Amino acid sequence: MSLNVTPELLAQAEQGEIREQDFVATVRESLPYAYELIAGLVGSLREGDAEFADNQTPPPSEAERGQLLRALASDAIRGSLERHFGVTLAFMNCHRVAVFRPGTEEGPTYTRFTSTRSQILNQSPEFRDC
Repeated sequence: MSLNVTPELLAQAEQGEIREQDFVATVRESLPYAYELIAGLVGSLREGDAEFADNQTPPPSEAERGQLLRALASDAIRGSLERHFGVTLAFMNCHRVAVFRPGTEEGPTYTRFTSTRSQILNQSPEFRDC
């Protein structure tokens, strides 16, 4: 299970649409490593003028790596985090997540980061089992 859903949130979903802030709170509580990593990158991005901020440090354990993979593999979770933080997320190699400023998705930096060439150049044996 990706998220620890409260009975209240489940009831809300059964009755119709849920409030995004409630969903984001569930993500924050269920996937704290992933949430805090992204929040920290957003803070770094906002402090400077770079087009993006990224993480290149592997998670401390497979449990944290799993949180990051679950957060970024789910369109609903990923989209919610993007809207909540006002960024575009990009992901590579099991832990290299990047946050981009809105509107840069068509620019050369985002295009280069998400390219097949970058994916190949960022491969190493330690990423093969993640």
